[in-house]
Amino acid sequence: MRDNWLSNRIFSSYDDIVDHCCFAWNKLVDQPWRIMSIGLRQWAHGF
Repeated sequence: MRDNWLSNRIFSSYDDIVDHCCFAWNKLVDQPWRIMSIGLRQWAHGF
């Protein structure tokens, strides 16, 4: 999320931070294949 939707930002207030974080979280939730692809990587099973 940080690399895709939260990077290179200057936040003007706490509410601005919360709004951007909610937006980024909702974008991630809308892409379940991204979460699945991370979980299927070989290094994820080594821990």
